[in-house]
Amino acid sequence: MERELRSIEDFDLEGQRVFIRVDFNVPLANGSVADDARIKAAIPTINHALENDARVIIGSHFGRPKGEVNPKFSLLPVASRLAELLDREVIFPESCIGDGPRKLVQDLRDGEVILLENLRFEPGEESNDEGFARELAAYCDIYINDAFGAAHRCHASVDGLPKLIENRGAGFLMQKEIENLGQLLAKPERPYVAILGGSKVSTKIGAFDSLMMHADAILVGGAMAYTFLKAQGVQTGASMVENAKLAIARRALLKAEDRGVNVCLPTDHIIVKDVDPEADATVCTNSTFPADGIAVDIGPETVDHYKKIISEAKTVFWNGPMGIFEMKPFAKGTNQVADAVAHAPGKTVVGGGDSLLALKQSGFLPDVTHASTGGGASLEFIEGKELPGLEALMTLKVELELDQF
Repeated sequence: MERELRSIEDFDLEGQRVFIRVDFNVPLANGSVADDARIKAAIPTINHALENDARVIIGSHFGRPKGEVNPKFSLLPVASRLAELLDREVIFPESCIGDGPRKLVQDLRDGEVILLENLRFEPGEESNDEGFARELAAYCDIYINDAFGAAHRCHASVDGLPKLIENRGAGFLMQKEIENLGQLLAKPERPYVAILGGSKVSTKIGAFDSLMMHADAILVGGAMAYTFLKAQGVQTGASMVENAKLAIARRALLKAEDRGVNVCLPTDHIIVKDVDPEADATVCTNSTFPADGIAVDIGPETVDHYKKIISEAKTVFWNGPMGIFEMKPFAKGTNQVADAVAHAPGKTVVGGGDSLLALKQSGFLPDVTHASTGGGASLEFIEGKELPGLEALMTLKVELELDQF
């Protein structure tokens, strides 16, 4: 029987207790929210429920408290910022389950909202404990998942809880993520260029394998490029290399070649002897790489090459920086790629915290078609993996045959 993913718009929300799972795992500074992008991303879904007189219960994780109450990971600062953005009171209990929050949920009136304390304060969240899921399920009539960034986690509020609620569906953010990422796997407009960066081949090889089935070109940067280069026999000096993954990298390059996918690796590099923003940096090529050199960014020749390919693309997917962009002297390659992606003529999708941060720092974030809120989730989606949070939302599609009169 056919399955379907229902939307929050498919439900009559008036007077209903609506549990909205969000991803409010945001950075804090001096006890306040430093970047509210993820909170703002969930506002349309929350407002839709409130405007339709729902009784809204919001749940989120925050940090890694390891199943224990830790004030450092309290959602209290988030509750304050959420109240400002919604321009209404946000009830905030001291815990996510127990007599206190249960009473507050029971007393909710239409158009009121409560943000539960960090779900990960309970060990049952990350262990996907059925008992914990049932306690949360007792709060709600309708379950909505708008936390794409947590959709790849098999946790209680993401996987166990929705399976206990008949009326379940996706929020606007979740739908937007699925639509934009899904287009990369369906019929992307060509040329389709994928850009992969970051530190390890081991965390990106699944995405690399999947992308070679869809993309016309894959541009590789970051430390992971040096595992690929060494697999080709290139001298990589003292750069970070996953020696245990050389055979995997070699096979991946051969498969891409067989499929006619243009895999581009750096041909020149910014190198230092010590990873320090004050270190003397020089440019070397693949044939002049010194034995004690550490690559910290792609070189100018590679930047120009990558920018040209991106400028001709009709579809672009980017995940991962080109170097140690956290250090300003080594951020040029990543920033130049961000510029190229932002000005590409077609659809541009960016996933991963570092890539989004680079876009934000360079002022180009508003210029991309879609900035995914889930780095790990977006990669697993691209790999074609089933996301537990998405699978748990699916329901059987029942078509009723009406009698003809």
